[in-house]
Amino acid sequence: MLSYFQFEQQTVSPKLWTREEEVGVTVFSLVHVLEHPSESTRTSASVLGLESHPHSAPERTMGTPRWCQAASAVLRQIEPIVVLEQLGSCFFDTALLLVVRDRSSDASYPGQSGEASRQKAMTDFFMIYNLIIRFVPILPALLLAKLSDRGWRKAPIVVPLGGYALSRLALLLVLILRLPLELMFGAAVLFGLSGGYCAFWPGLMTLASLGSSATDRSKALMRVELLYGATGLVGSLISGHLFQVNSSGLGNGVVLLIMATLLNLLCFIHSIVLLQVKQVSISESEEDGNLLAVDEAPGSINRVNIVLLFAAAFLYDFAVGGAVEILGVFVLKEPLSWTAAQVGYGNAAGCTIFLTSFVGVILFRRCFGDVALILIGMFSFASGIYFMSFVTATYMFYLARTLTLFALIPMPTIRSLLSQQVPSSSYGTILTSLQLTLKVAGLTYIPAYTKIYQRTLDWFPGFIFTLSSIFTVLGMIPISILGCRSPQSSQRYRRVLGD
Repeated sequence: MLSYFQFEQQTVSPKLWTREEEVGVTVFSLVHVLEHPSESTRTSASVLGLESHPHSAPERTMGTPRWCQAASAVLRQIEPIVVLEQLGSCFFDTALLLVVRDRSSDASYPGQSGEASRQKAMTDFFMIYNLIIRFVPILPALLLAKLSDRGWRKAPIVVPLGGYALSRLALLLVLILRLPLELMFGAAVLFGLSGGYCAFWPGLMTLASLGSSATDRSKALMRVELLYGATGLVGSLISGHLFQVNSSGLGNGVVLLIMATLLNLLCFIHSIVLLQVKQVSISESEEDGNLLAVDEAPGSINRVNIVLLFAAAFLYDFAVGGAVEILGVFVLKEPLSWTAAQVGYGNAAGCTIFLTSFVGVILFRRCFGDVALILIGMFSFASGIYFMSFVTATYMFYLARTLTLFALIPMPTIRSLLSQQVPSSSYGTILTSLQLTLKVAGLTYIPAYTKIYQRTLDWFPGFIFTLSSIFTVLGMIPISILGCRSPQSSQRYRRVLGD
């Protein structure tokens, strides 16, 4: 029996066909039941580790209920880490944006109006803050990736989570003690030294890749993105309302930041105590490698394809990251002038893209290969962000967001294609190298987009979004070249029969 999801158009390494004994129940079972309803009962039992085997233990051990075993299996996976971290991050991101807005309300620059001065103060703060959290983690992330490839798979997850908790605590102290907002630059340095998102996300992707078969890898990575987006949707919807809760006269945002700090602290403890990583032995990897073969054996690794994937990822991240960098500040100015609750709703609309992109992978996978999926996602973002250039009302903002329904398909698919080019022992390095490439893109687009936005604020504030659309179209070029150079990607995989 092949893997649960059959990807017919992929190029994979034959040594990566592995099974995860315990997979997150909620998301995995839901997708599997939708696609294979006839196998839902057997699959659920296999996912929970309760499927009968000749030498397996009884279904109940010393009277332990089955639901307790299921809950224990879920808690040992990466899904609780994703939920807790994303909730804390949603609360923190909303709080940071609104705290910066409040602290910038009295900003004044010579020769500029009050609105332009506030926008300049906010964008300058976020330019410095985001440059720090993108530049500082580079070396720590590389070190953590090396530790991961040497068997310390939890290191790129545990260490950054400690930095997450400390940065949330720092903003809470800034708000309660009325400390200067510039202290958050120091918190950003501390966060970066822990590896930050640059180490944390590849660490999660590595565990997801190791726990999936080669043909199932795109959906395995997208399932993590799905859970990440669903949690972000919930967290964003309530974050704006929680910011407005005033606790004991401490001001808006204190309750929200307390919850963000506690969530990240709980996530940190969970990653140390409960998270378990399945170690794949060399003999098991070699045995699993005999399960798949292609009609034509692949030759040596085509480094040109890897370069094309990195180039496409760089350009697309340059476009998406630059637009998102300005979007949060853009909605706070006239004519939108969003409140705290509306900021939360806008962030929730962005998180909805995680869900629609996941559904898009399931639907489009039946007809298209990886290259076509990436192009669909890029075109979706290019059209939506171009429409955002002319937004003057809230309803127009949501219409523009609707056009970007599949904007998150490209990056997980690119990660999947890259992971298929290297052995499992190098997953951490290749995924972290990609993340570092995206960090370099951030070091470029953050100051560029910020300065362009400030200079075009008076005559065309949406020009920055038109620029993002152009870069997205440029990112489609290397992917199109990759599709033309890889006719072998259309081959179907077949099961090798015999011993």
